[in-house]
Amino acid sequence: MLIAANRAEKSYYSRFLPFLKPYLPQMAGAALLVMAVALLNLALLRLAGFLWDIITVRHDAAGMTRTIGLFLGLVLAQGLLSMGHSYLTAWVSQRIMADFRTHLFGHLQRLSLSFFAKRRTAEILSRLMNDVGVIQTTVTETPIDSAKQVVTFIGGVTFLFVMNWRLCLLILLLLPLLVLVARFFGKKLRALSTSMQDQTASVTTLAEEVLSGIRVVKSFVQTAREEARFARYSQQALQLALRRATVLALFVPTITLLTFAAAAAVLWYGGRQVIDGTVSPGDLFAFVLFAGILIGPFGSAARVFAQIKEAQGAMQRVFEILDTEPEIHDRPDAIDLPPIAGHVRADAVSFAYDPRQPVLSDVSFEAKPGEVIALVGPTGSGKTTLVNLLHRFYDPTAGRLTIDGYDLRHIRLDSLYRQIALVPQETVLFGGTILENIRYGREEATEAEIMAASRAANAHDFIAAMPDGYRTVVGERGVNLSGGQRQRLAIARALLKNPRILMLDEATSALDAESERLVQEALTRLMAGRTTIVVAHRLTTIQQADLILVLSNGKIVEQGTHASLMEQKGLYRYLYTLRLAEGEGLEASGERL
Repeated sequence: MLIAANRAEKSYYSRFLPFLKPYLPQMAGAALLVMAVALLNLALLRLAGFLWDIITVRHDAAGMTRTIGLFLGLVLAQGLLSMGHSYLTAWVSQRIMADFRTHLFGHLQRLSLSFFAKRRTAEILSRLMNDVGVIQTTVTETPIDSAKQVVTFIGGVTFLFVMNWRLCLLILLLLPLLVLVARFFGKKLRALSTSMQDQTASVTTLAEEVLSGIRVVKSFVQTAREEARFARYSQQALQLALRRATVLALFVPTITLLTFAAAAAVLWYGGRQVIDGTVSPGDLFAFVLFAGILIGPFGSAARVFAQIKEAQGAMQRVFEILDTEPEIHDRPDAIDLPPIAGHVRADAVSFAYDPRQPVLSDVSFEAKPGEVIALVGPTGSGKTTLVNLLHRFYDPTAGRLTIDGYDLRHIRLDSLYRQIALVPQETVLFGGTILENIRYGREEATEAEIMAASRAANAHDFIAAMPDGYRTVVGERGVNLSGGQRQRLAIARALLKNPRILMLDEATSALDAESERLVQEALTRLMAGRTTIVVAHRLTTIQQADLILVLSNGKIVEQGTHASLMEQKGLYRYLYTLRLAEGEGLEASGERL
C-alpha cells in the first residue's frame, strides 16, 4: 500500500510537467541566479576568515582596506543577483499557478451537472483557490530554493573538507540522525495537513452557505445557531492547526538543535587546535561560519519535506477533480447540429438520478416546429427533469430524444446550445452591468440590438430609469433588482440569443400581479415562432398551449389541449378546478401544474 501511495505521489508531480514546461528556461535562470547567490555567500564567509587573520594576526591595515572593499563588492553583487532571482521566481510561480488554476476551472466547466449536484460550491472553491495555492509553492518555489541549498551544502562541505577533514567528518556524523528525524515528523505533518485542509474546506462551505442565505438566516432568527456552528467548525480547524503547529514547533528546533550540537563540537575541537597552533584563528572563524551556514540546508530540507507532505493532500484533492470525467460529453463521431426547425421528439424516455428511484418512465411526445408544449403536474412529477434532458444536462437511461431527427447524444453540445435557450425559475445574473448580463446571450451583439431585446422583454423602461442605465451594476446574483426585473433581463438575454427552441421552467413563479403581466407579455413575444417547452406556467399560456402533457410519478398520464383535457375529467381537470376555486391559478403551492 505504501508503494502504491508513493507511486501516486510521483504521478501527481509528473502530471505538473506540462504546466512547468513552458517556463523551464525561466526556472533554470532563477535557479542559476540563486545558485550564484549561494556561491557568493560561501565566498563571503571564506573572505571573512581571511579578514579575521589580517586583523588579528597580520595587523595589515592596507590589506584590511583592500579586503573590506572586495567584501563590499561581493555583497553588492549578491544583492543584485538576489533581486533578480526573487523577481524571476515570483514571475514563474504566479504564471504557473494562474495557468493551472485556469486549467482546473476549465475542467470544472466541462463537468456534468451531476458532479455539482453531489458537491457544495464552497468545497469546490476551496480546491480551486486554497489547494492550488499550496501546490504552487511546492512545485515552483521549492525546487528553485532547493538549488540554492544544494549549492550551499556541497560548497560548504567542500570548503570544510579542504580546510580540516577531521572537523568536517565530525559535522557530518549527525546527518543520518537528521534524516530519521525528518521522516518521523514528516508522516505526522502529512496526516495533519490533509485533515486541516479538509476542515478548512468545511468552514469555507459553511460560511458560503450562511452568507448566501443570510435573508433566511435572519428571517428565522438563526444567527446565534449559525454563529455556534461556525465557532464549532472553526474550533475543530483550530485544534488541527494547533496540533500541526505543535509538530512543527518540535520539528524545526530539533533539527536546529542537532545542527548546533555539531557546531559546538566543532568549536570545542577547533579551539583546541587554535590553542595548539595548528589552525589559525581566521580559519577556525571561517570554519564555524561554514558550519553555521550548513544549518540552512538542513533546516530547509526539513521545511521542504514538510511542504511536500502538505502538498500531497492538496494534490489528491485537486487531481480528484481533474480525474473526474464528464458524464455528458461529445462522442468521437459527434456532428454539428445544422440550423434546425425545432421538431422535438421523445421516444420511450426513462431517467433516474439514483437507479433505485426512477424519475421518468417511458415518456413519449412530439413537439412540431413553432408549437407550445406545456408540462403540468404535481411537484416531483418530473417536469424539470424532462427539461434538463431536453437541454442535455443529463442523458436518458433509456429511450432517446431527438431534434429534427438528430439524436441529442450524437451531436456536439455547443452546436445544440447555440440553438436553444433556457429561462429558469431561479434567474442567474452575473457580477457586472445590466448591459453585460444581457449581452451574455450573444457576445457580439451591438448596444442597439441589446436595447431592442430589452424593449421586447419590457425591461428597457426600468433600465433607463436607473441612474447609470445599462451601465448599472446589478450586484451579486442581481441582488439590487426585483424578481420581476431579473426575469425580464433573463428574457432579454434569451431574445438576444434568438433560439429555435425555448424552455421555460416556472418562469413567472413567485411574482406579483404587475410583474407577472410584464413578464408574461415579454414571454409571449419570446415564444412567437419558436418551439417552446413550458413548465408549470400560468392559466393563459396553459390554455393556449398546442399540447399539454400531464405528468404524475414520472409518467405522462394525460395529454391533449386544455379543452380536451377538461372533458376527460382526469388529473388535469381536478388540479385545474381545485386551483381555480382557490383563486390561485395553476401555480398554487404544494401541487403545481
